Amino acid sequence: MGLQWAILLGLSVLFFLLLHATHLPAALLLGPMAAAIAVAAGGGSIRLPMRPFILAQGVIGCLIALSIRPAALAEMLHDWPLFLVVIGSVLLASNALGWLLTRWQVLPGTTAIWGSSPGAASAMTLMAEAFGADIRLVAFMQYLRVVFVAIVASAVSSIWVTGPVAPVPEIVWFPAIPWLGLAQTLILIGLGSSLAVRLRIPAGPLLVPLVVGVVLQNTGMMEIVLPPWLLAASYALVGWNIGSRFTRPILVHAARALPRVVASIVTLIAICGGIAAMLVWVADVDPLTAYLATSPGGADSVAIIAASSDVDVAFVMAMQTSRFIIVLLTGPAIARFIAKRTGHGS
Repeated sequence: MGLQWAILLGLSVLFFLLLHATHLPAALLLGPMAAAIAVAAGGGSIRLPMRPFILAQGVIGCLIALSIRPAALAEMLHDWPLFLVVIGSVLLASNALGWLLTRWQVLPGTTAIWGSSPGAASAMTLMAEAFGADIRLVAFMQYLRVVFVAIVASAVSSIWVTGPVAPVPEIVWFPAIPWLGLAQTLILIGLGSSLAVRLRIPAGPLLVPLVVGVVLQNTGMMEIVLPPWLLAASYALVGWNIGSRFTRPILVHAARALPRVVASIVTLIAICGGIAAMLVWVADVDPLTAYLATSPGGADSVAIIAASSDVDVAFVMAMQTSRFIIVLLTGPAIARFIAKRTGHGS
């Protein structure tokens, strides 16, 4: 077992460095997940304790709460008809593709529906398990889309950016920390995730710290502080937990589904590009801002690209944040509705 852990840690670092070199924002999670998949496929038997995994979900919940600021909500309220039409169009397209994959039995149960949801990939993956979907195949769909979206968004950005692109800042693993804010954040994570488990709230270890964190942060009652080392550890725990569940039959199933899943991802990206074109024509939004605002998922990828491009960053992030909130609120109901219409259970 000690040898398996050594291999897992070594591969996690190696895969992270390789993915980070490509500037993929999800490298902190994808590297450990790929390492765990490799160990599991090779016959490894590592099983992680559940408590650290639950706490890691609380960290991710706080990370999402950190991005939901009053400015984004104010931007949404100011242009709410436009936001409603754009977000509704993206959700309609993504759910239609999820419905088709479910109807064609490409993936079991509601897996394709959750995998097609254009929210934060980590949140959708963790919520999917709580509502009965296969977390492994949802992660396969969600993070495959993150990769495609990051590549396409970077390519589109390079077409419009004429000046030098700002370099992606290097990670400072141990920055100066506001210790009071960190202590408050750790208390929120610990108490919130524990309460969620005790009350058996679906996806509660992520959702309770997220909701409470949004309220406390935006009322000035606390400051959410998440140093890079804490995020890295949490993403690694989530990646290892998901990756270690992969088996050879699941990998074979994913490989068989790959062509149709890729086709659905490319179709969704193309549809979102069409919605962006309509946004340019109807609302006089510049093309790159419109494309990044409607890009289906990978909000962290979009944030990095937007920050290094000449776009309306506030509009882009308001659209991305608003869509995530709506997906968060409607995801379970939509998954149940489509599952009933297609005759598939969870």
